[in-house]
Amino acid sequence: MKKNVEGVDVPNTRADCTDKDLKKWEKNAKAKKWLVCGVGPDEHSRIQSCTAAKEFRDTLKVAHEGTPQVKRSRGTLLYSQYENFTMKEGETIQEIYTRFIRLTNELKSLGRIILKEDKVEKILTRVLPVTWESKPIAIQESMNIVTLKLDELI
Repeated sequence: MKKNVEGVDVPNTRADCTDKDLKKWEKNAKAKKWLVCGVGPDEHSRIQSCTAAKEFRDTLKVAHEGTPQVKRSRGTLLYSQYENFTMKEGETIQEIYTRFIRLTNELKSLGRIILKEDKVEKILTRVLPVTWESKPIAIQESMNIVTLKLDELI
């Protein structure tokens, strides 16, 4: 940008740009192109008015991740769901596993990492209904829970 005779910022013309400026412009144009090609119609309307690739990225980041306060409250809500996670009536083991992995992956994306052994312990001791009581006990007695992977448990 440069100031015109009235003192207003206006874009540089091509003649005013140095080789370094042109390379920056080219990189920005490529980045914008890739971002525009990779978003759907909803996201496209959000970034349509953006002029720089960084502005595109920042706008999409806030739209999908939220502000730090939103991320924190979302993490708290998801962690509460994790703590209260139980098997639903008529739910299969595979459905529990899918729901549980989705929840722990969302927590991980927000920076709340749950250790593998904690996931296994959670499923074995607090998720399954009381009617399944003998199965977790048999698994705990026959396998090393510390090294047991969640996939193996399922």
